[in-house]
Amino acid sequence: MGRLNDYDDVCSALADKRAQDIAVLDLGEAGTLSDVFILATGNSEVHMKTLLEAAEEALRRRGLTVQIEGESSSNWRLVDAGEVAVHVFSHKGREFYKLEKLWSEAEILHYEYRE
Repeated sequence: MGRLNDYDDVCSALADKRAQDIAVLDLGEAGTLSDVFILATGNSEVHMKTLLEAAEEALRRRGLTVQIEGESSSNWRLVDAGEVAVHVFSHKGREFYKLEKLWSEAEILHYEYRE
């Protein structure tokens, strides 16, 4: 569970912007692209953009190089930082892509916001 808690700062940045249903998936050996996925849900396109920017900033503070994908998508956006990928979904997109089911073998931590 240690690696999941390594991304508390990124999850906190998302929670500060009121992301919903934040989850951290440790893909372990199954992760071919990233070791960890962070999933978050936004309420609107504007909210998704805000969450994308918060994740990007938190990952850059760690010294990671990030690449953004899907900026114009209304269902799914991605901040790819190599070892970790932050997926920002609309409610509809989260239900459609079902990453928790797709990676059901992964250890999952559901982030609880702490003020």
